[in-house]
Amino acid sequence: MGFAFEELKVYQRAPDFAVSVIDIVDELDTHRKHYRLIEQLEASSSSVALNIAEGKGRYSKKEFKRFCYIARGSLYETVSMLQIFRKKKWIEETSYSKLYNEAEEINKMLSGLINSIKDSI
Repeated sequence: MGFAFEELKVYQRAPDFAVSVIDIVDELDTHRKHYRLIEQLEASSSSVALNIAEGKGRYSKKEFKRFCYIARGSLYETVSMLQIFRKKKWIEETSYSKLYNEAEEINKMLSGLINSIKDSI
C-alpha cells in the first residue's frame, strides 16, 4: 500500500536533492572546523522531504499546506547556505549550479502544490 506522500512528485525529488547536497558535503574543501554550518546544510536539505512527508500525514489539508510552506522555507535556507559555501569556495561553481537548478525546480513544484491545496474548514 505505501504512504500517501510517496505518490507526490515533489516528494520523490526532495530526498534525491538532499542526497546530492550530502554528497557535496562529503567532498567539502574545508577542515571541517565549521561543522555547525555543515550540519545545518545537511539538516535544511533533508528537512524539505521530511516536512512534505510529515505534512501529508497530518489530519487536515490546512496542516499539510502549512508543512509545505515549512518545506519551502527549508529549501530557501538550503539555497542560502549553498551560496555561503560557494562564496567560501568550499564547493565548486558547477556543483552549486546543479544544486541551485534542482532547488528551483523543487521550489516551482512546491509552490504549485501549495496553490493547489484548498484549506479545510
